[in-house]
Amino acid sequence: MAKPAQPVKTTAKPQAKDTNTQSVKFIFDKSNYRWLIIAIAVEAFGFVLMAGTTDIYSTTKIVIAPIVVLAGFGIGFYSILKKPEEK
Repeated sequence: MAKPAQPVKTTAKPQAKDTNTQSVKFIFDKSNYRWLIIAIAVEAFGFVLMAGTTDIYSTTKIVIAPIVVLAGFGIGFYSILKKPEEK
């Protein structure tokens, strides 16, 4: 019967960790997230305006609320496409 193989012993020294690590750079900045939260709030406000009163043909529901929602989407696109500030 064959004997199991013995573990291989190495004489290599463990490598030192690289101390020249770079800091992590995120895609979005704090201001990007702030604009994104503002966009979500504006869109939510627009949808609340659409829910509005029982009058189906009110100017608020059919004109103002869709404009507010589209403005919220525009702010959201701006927050995504805005370049982070260089420090």
